[in-house]
Amino acid sequence: MNDRTEEMEMQQPQSEKKRRFQMPHIYVILFIFTALAAIATYIVPAGTFEEIPGPEGRTTIDPDSYQQIASDPIGIVDFMLAVPNGLVAAAEVVFFTFVIGGMFMVLRRTGIIEIAVDRLTRKFSNKSLAVVPVLMFVFAFICSLIGTQELSLVYVPVILPLMIALKYDSVTAAAIALIATTAGFTAGFLNPINTGLGQQVADVPLYSGLGLRIALFLTLAVIGVLWVIRYARKVKQRPEMSLTYEEDEEKRSLYLHTDDTKTYTFHKRQKIASAFIFIFFGILVYGVLAQGWFMLEMAGLFIIMGIVVGMIAGLTPTQVCDGFNEGFRDVLVGAMIVGVARAVAVVMEEGQIMDTIVHGLGTAVSGMPVVLSAVGMFVIQFLFNFLVPSGSGQALVTMPIMAPLSDLLGVTRQTSVLAYQLGDGLGNIIFPTSGYFMATLALAGVPWHKWVKFYFPLLLIWMGIAIIFLTGAQLLQWNG
Repeated sequence: MNDRTEEMEMQQPQSEKKRRFQMPHIYVILFIFTALAAIATYIVPAGTFEEIPGPEGRTTIDPDSYQQIASDPIGIVDFMLAVPNGLVAAAEVVFFTFVIGGMFMVLRRTGIIEIAVDRLTRKFSNKSLAVVPVLMFVFAFICSLIGTQELSLVYVPVILPLMIALKYDSVTAAAIALIATTAGFTAGFLNPINTGLGQQVADVPLYSGLGLRIALFLTLAVIGVLWVIRYARKVKQRPEMSLTYEEDEEKRSLYLHTDDTKTYTFHKRQKIASAFIFIFFGILVYGVLAQGWFMLEMAGLFIIMGIVVGMIAGLTPTQVCDGFNEGFRDVLVGAMIVGVARAVAVVMEEGQIMDTIVHGLGTAVSGMPVVLSAVGMFVIQFLFNFLVPSGSGQALVTMPIMAPLSDLLGVTRQTSVLAYQLGDGLGNIIFPTSGYFMATLALAGVPWHKWVKFYFPLLLIWMGIAIIFLTGAQLLQWNG
């Protein structure tokens, strides 16, 4: 009996050691945020700004029109409908996530991706790390020109097989796309989405202050590239150090070929299908740059692309459909997360406390010391990004308040626009309420909490850079 007791006592600490803290599922985290938002509608007074016409036919707010209104807190039925309404509100991103997941699964079934990855792996086998800065600077430059961070959803499925084949991991693939586009979008020296619209709302000459923004772009991009290279080198040297080592097991079996004697060759139909892939991507670039295409148009193009390329490569209609279905299943959780995350903003909008929060944040900045005013604006914009992760949406909601407030605080309007850019951009790839960001992680197969572990130190470094640039702009009274 005593021996049995001693054995149980020896086993007890071992079982306790196994009970390590586990990050709650992202659904749980988002449900808690939604519940807190619902509770806030009972505490925070309801309020509203008057809406007025803004730049380019958009609707913005009158900063002097805020007034409190009768409270309208969220009831049980409204809370019950928050997630479904969030899915409806985020339908464009949800649908795009499903389509791009399905389309790339069809391409995988044609064998084209496997052959392309094999050839690229052999080509870059001795200089694989050079791929990282090349891709990142290209992605960052494109995003700084056109401001479409959502292109990360296109980049990740394309580069993910290559990163795995070069003995990196899913985090590396996601980082190349997300870190690069964020650096480009945030600096945005010719970005119409944040710089252009923000300057229009603030009544600042369009695309003025170009020199400082280019310096910011280079600083953010170089540090981002070095951060990703540092992680990628560590993973290649010690694969078990990968944050997604377990999650990548299936991908390694698909793309990490150890038999160097085996060669992959295109047959005739695959060659023709590959040519059509380039044609479709050419159409995509033209549509985004010249026609203003966004997610719905790109999704429609990708559906046609999957069908046409799949059938040219030799797949039957049934095989094409099965490929789409398999891809849909692979990104199901990520697509749902996008809708669940949108529920937080839906609750605040329906409870009519969003404008009150904006008004309160503006008041908070006005109470800060003059030397910290620009930094305070940045912090406020960063926090507000949790609620409104849309760059244009945030500009239209906050800049009508921050621009005139900057006049009172002795901050140039050009600096207030920069504070908005930095607060909006850096928060886009940390908060789970950012739809395109969560969808990109889903396509890469990277859990949100593991991404946070990777990105958070870089975020702190980038925030330090943001504070340096804003403090310098404040002291120099920078006006471009």
